[in-house]
Parts: sequence; C-alpha cells; structure tokens
Amino acid sequence: MSECFSATTGAGSSGPAPLALAAALLFGMALPMQSAADAPEDLTGLSIEELLSVEVYSASKFTQKTTEAPATVSIVTAADIRNHGHRTLADILASVRGLYVTNDRNYQYLGVRGFNRPGDYNSRILLMVDGYRLNDPVYDQASIGTEFPLDVDLIERVEVVRGPGSSIYGSNAFFAVVNVITKSGRDFNGAAVAAEAASYGARKGRLTYGKQTESGAELLLSATAADSKGQNLYFAEFDSPASNNGIAADLDGNRYQKLFGKVAYEGFTLSGAYASRTKQVPTAAYGTLFNDSSFETTDALGYADLAYYANIDERWEMAGHAFYGSYSFEGVYPFGPPVVLNKDETEGKWGGAEIRLLGQFEKHKLVLGTEYQNNFRQDQRNFDVAPYTLYLDDRRSSSRAGIYLQDEIALTQGVLLNAGLRHDRYSTVGGSTNPRLGLIWMPQQTTTLKLLYGTAFRAPNAFEQYYNDGNASTKANPDLKPEKITSYEFAAEHELQPNFRLSASVFRNDINNLINEITDPADGLLVFRNIGQVRTRGVEFEAERAWDNETRLRASWAWQITRDQASGAELENSPHHLAKLSYSRPLWSGVLSGGAELQYTGQRKTLAGATAGGYAVTNLTLLSRALARGLELSAGIYNLFDKRYADPARPEHVPIDRIEQDGRNFRLKLDYGF
Repeated sequence: MSECFSATTGAGSSGPAPLALAAALLFGMALPMQSAADAPEDLTGLSIEELLSVEVYSASKFTQKTTEAPATVSIVTAADIRNHGHRTLADILASVRGLYVTNDRNYQYLGVRGFNRPGDYNSRILLMVDGYRLNDPVYDQASIGTEFPLDVDLIERVEVVRGPGSSIYGSNAFFAVVNVITKSGRDFNGAAVAAEAASYGARKGRLTYGKQTESGAELLLSATAADSKGQNLYFAEFDSPASNNGIAADLDGNRYQKLFGKVAYEGFTLSGAYASRTKQVPTAAYGTLFNDSSFETTDALGYADLAYYANIDERWEMAGHAFYGSYSFEGVYPFGPPVVLNKDETEGKWGGAEIRLLGQFEKHKLVLGTEYQNNFRQDQRNFDVAPYTLYLDDRRSSSRAGIYLQDEIALTQGVLLNAGLRHDRYSTVGGSTNPRLGLIWMPQQTTTLKLLYGTAFRAPNAFEQYYNDGNASTKANPDLKPEKITSYEFAAEHELQPNFRLSASVFRNDINNLINEITDPADGLLVFRNIGQVRTRGVEFEAERAWDNETRLRASWAWQITRDQASGAELENSPHHLAKLSYSRPLWSGVLSGGAELQYTGQRKTLAGATAGGYAVTNLTLLSRALARGLELSAGIYNLFDKRYADPARPEHVPIDRIEQDGRNFRLKLDYGF
C-alpha cells in the first residue's frame, strides 16, 4: 500500500490529458450543432445568455452583474449541481476554479488560491446561507462536508466571491465569501421525495414540501436523513500485529439528519435549519488508540434568521435581519492502554442583527450598514469520563460590532469605481479597519477589465486562544493577534460570442501575523501562534461556453505559489497547479443527459516534508427526467478510473503524514415530485 503515497503518485502518467480523452470518448463530446428547434426539455431554466451572466448579490450586498462586481466571482447553479451529481457543498466548491478540497476522514477543508493550512477549520472563508453567517463563534468553522446544514437539493445557486471581503463582511471574509442561495417554495410546488443508495453502504432519504399561495406567500419545508458504513482503511504508520496490521476496520461511518424551513411573505422571510452529524474517525488523531471504535465526533448546528426588505422611496431601499444561532460539538477520544475515554464538549450560542440602506442616484450606488453580534456562550470543556478528571472548563462570552460604507461611482461611460470601508470592534482583540477599491473599465460591451485592491482580517477564535486539554496534546495561547491580508488583482473578461466567455486574473496576497498551528519544540504540544509573513502569487484562466440545446462546457487552469517570506519555503498543502474540466449535454432525444467532470490537483508538500503526489479524478453522471411525470433518476460514478491518491495530514494526525482518499464509488438517486 505504501506506493499509493509515493512522491510520484498521479504525477506525469496520470495527468489531465488521458482522462479528458477517456471522458470525451465515453460521452461523445463532439461539439453540438443542433438548432433550438431540436433542443430537448430545458435542463437549466436559464437562457444561454443567463447561463453565462447570472447576477451576483454577495460581492456588494446588492444585486449586480458579475462584470460590475469589485471581485472575481464564480456561480454554480442548481442545474450544475444536478447535471454533475454533486453530493455535498464540498463537491460543489471543488468544481470551482482555483479552489480545492482536502479530506482528513472527519472534516473537509477548502483551499483557495494555494492556501489551505493544516490545523485550520475553514475559518478564513466566510460561509453564508441566504446571507446568514454560518461560521460558529468557537472554531469559526465553515462546514462544507456532510455536516453542512442544508441538503444540496435545496440549493438554487452558490456564489463564490474571491478576495478579501472584510470591507463589507468583517472577519472571516479573508480569502473568499461563499453564499449559498436556497430555493423557494415555488421551485417545488408540491411534495417531493428522494432516495439514494451509494458505495460504502451509504443510504439517504429526503422529504420536501414547497408551495406558493395565491396571496404570494411561500413555504418550503425539508427533512433529510442519511447514514454510511464507510470502508476499511489502511495506514502504513500503524502496520504491526498490535495495531491490526494498520487496518482501521469499520471506523469510517457517518450518519446525519437535516431540517430546513423557510416562509416568505410581503418583504419578510423567516428561515431556519438544524443539522446533526456523527462521524467515526479512523485516523487515531491526537495520539488516540488506533482501530478503536469509540473515536467519534458529533457536530450540531441550528439557526433562525428573520429578514426584512422594503423600498423607502424611489431612491432608498432598506434591508435587515435578526438572527440566533447555536452550535455544539462532542468528541470522544480513546487513550491508553488501559483504555480511558476522554471527551471534548463545546457549546456556542449567539445572536445579533444587521441593518443596511441602499441608495441609488444618478452616478452613485451607496450602501451603508451596521452589524452587531453577541456571542453569549463560547464554552469549552475537556475531561476523562472514568475516572472523572476535569482538564478544561472554559466559559466565555464576547461581542463584535461593525459599521461599513460602500459607494459604486460611475466615473464616465463604461468606468466604475467601487470604494468600500468597514471598521470592526471586537471585545477580545480590539478594532480593525479594512478598505476595498475596485476600478472597473468596460472599453466595449464584450470586454471588462478590473483593478482590485483590498485588505481583510481574521480575529483569533476562542479555540485558538483558550483551548487546553490539560497539556496532553495541546495548549492555549491567549496572546494571539488578528491576522491580516492585503490583496492585489488584475482581472480581464471577454465575450467572444454571447454564449462564449473567456476570463483571466493575476493576483498577489500578502499575509501578516498568520495564525498557524505548530508543535512547540520545547514541550511537544500543539499550539496556535502568529508566525511571520506569507505571500501567494498566481494566475487563473477560464473558458466557458453554452449551446442552445442545454449543452455547457467549462474549463479552467490555475497556477499559484505560496511561500513563507522569512525562510522562502513553500507552504504545506499548497498545489502549484489546479485544472478543471466540466461538460454536460443531452444524450438521447431529451430523455437522457450526461455530465463529465475532470479535476486535477498538483502535488503538495506534507508536514513531514514529503510529497503527496498530484492526481486527476474523473466523475461521470447520467440523468433522466422523462421516464415518468415528476420522476428523475440519476447515476454517478466518482473517481471513474479508481485513482489512488492521498491528502496531506494535519498536525493532530502524527505519525500519519498522508491520508488515503476514496477509490471508485457509485451513487444511484431517485427523485419524485407530486
């Protein structure tokens, strides 16, 4: 098994070219020449022009064309999710240019433009659902795996806004803002049931009801339950008879439940969700016993959000929302011998409100807003179960407040200046002020050029500052300071035809006071510290085309390099190259459609200084929506060529340095609406 972790795994012989060719042969990817009159039933609900120019909300907190946004933006629609068989938010984000996902067999972690630090819980990404901030107040975690509280079938689109967003969102909008926009009741117009069966003994069911009444009120309710037995996994570092010859048997199970509801009427929208996930952990993290079935973690997150929107007069609009959130975590860790069960318990509760005004004038589009959040519980406990021994009982609260201003100014015909500024005040670490400038020039209707500058910050979270498990493996650092990023970017976009778009960008990110989890050589304990400066430089290219028979092609390539400025060393888990290719089209008289997806990730440095080889993974999906009224069937094959590859491990996984990922696996899904 050791060869699957070699430095050359997936490099050279298994690059994108041969897999792209295989996918092309399987799907007959000849460029379509059919006319609109021959087109099958619409699979997307959008025209060709709309497919490539969907408006975005998340860049400026008002709706605008992506070409006018002061950032580079990607949008994944419900049609993309369906046509490519995406199962989780992590799957969706992995399809976006410049993004990559790492899996440690417990959580999934999002890398943006060459940055995905081992030890971080996606706290440098701001994750929202319909504008509600999901990052919890203890870990600042942006959950993108099966613990994400929304079933992907309820997603209308996902907006990914690259670059620093603290000028309008505050902390966590460090590398990107991800806003998940949910469907409405009218999108279902009745009840729907879905059932899935997949590899590794996975099963999933969903029940949804949506309706729009004659009065205009809308209701959406949905419940999802799933479980998976997982698979046996081999870890060479534990290959001895005393450790079951390195095999973690039946320790990759996963079960979760999700509830979501939304009611909208006359400017008011009340939405809420609750999700609970329990995951078995096979990696013996934190020095726990290998192949012990008691090692599992449970995450539970719930929220309620009441939003309101109204026109004040012909120039001004008002929007706001009030929210409440709750997050809990329980981890069970077996140590020994003799076996002693240790528990982590985390409880976070928070509430707050935001209000903003949008004013539209002849040459100005002005946004003014203020936001407040009270984290009234940020509790962390750690103890042995029997004999009971308490190591940590840290109970805290904190608050944050922010005020922001943004102005989109039409300087001349085809030239926009977007200028924003926000000041945040944290009760724990003080204040931070962050600007953003975007000069946007459209020399012709089909061409857009952007010069972008901005800064962002991330305040240290309660886990990084105060967690201490009794010096068994980790210790606290209450003296942490906020980390800060300064970003520069030039982006260009050109439409060769109304249905054919090219885009490119060049960027540089400078990070100061980076918060990093390290092993203190003085005592061997894990601790978070501000360690120096990091710089990332890179380029991205993307081509996207749509045809009038619901065929769509998207290809992208990204190159980036991330280095520590003091030592010149490249950072771990930072690939130089990312390449993606996705293609979907009708296959047979409107009855069947298919989607093919290729994702290549270059080699990455591990914490031990070794290399996790580059790899290419191909996914295929077949979709039928015409077998019977209201019935939809889909079948997906993931990692079609059974590529063996591994992700770099995190500090808590020592002595494991690389973690094996899934081979070829399948999913069959049935969805029936009535």
